[in-house]
Amino acid sequence: MSQKYKVYVNNTLKIIEENWQDFCSKYIMIEAAGGLVFNKDGDILMIFRNGKWDLPKGKLEMGESVEECAIREVEEECGVSGIIIENKIKDTYHTYVLEGENILKKTYWYKMKTDYSAKLVPQIEEGITKVSWVDKDQISKKLKNSYGNISDVLNEMS
Repeated sequence: MSQKYKVYVNNTLKIIEENWQDFCSKYIMIEAAGGLVFNKDGDILMIFRNGKWDLPKGKLEMGESVEECAIREVEEECGVSGIIIENKIKDTYHTYVLEGENILKKTYWYKMKTDYSAKLVPQIEEGITKVSWVDKDQISKKLKNSYGNISDVLNEMS
C-alpha cells in the first residue's frame, strides 16, 4: 500500500497516490513552519494576507530548526513574543506559482501558546494587512475566506 499525500493544488484538494517523488519532481520544494497560536483566553492568532485569512508561517532559513522557524515567523508576522510550542499538529502541502516557477510548499504546523497581550503588529512588507485574535466562534466565518490547508490545521484542534 503506497502512502497517500493530501496536497492543495491551486487551493483544490488533490490526493496524490502515484509516486510521490514523480509528483515532487514537477515542483521546487520549499519548507516552511508556522503556528496555531492561542492566547490565555483561547483565541486564535490569525493574519489577513493577500485578501485571505491565514495562519502565521514562513520559509525555513539555513541552519534553523523547524521549531525555531515557526516561532520566528509568528513573531515577525504578528509582532507577538513569549511563544511556547506545545506540540506538533501536522504537516500540510500546497502548490502555487511564483515568478513562473511551480512551487510545492511543505509546512510544519505547531500548536503554540502565549500570554502576549500588547498591540499586534502586521508585517506589512510580507503583504499582511491585519493581525487579530479570533474567538473560536468566529473561526468558521474566517475560514470561508481562507485556504484548504488552514482549515485542515484548525480542524485538528476541534
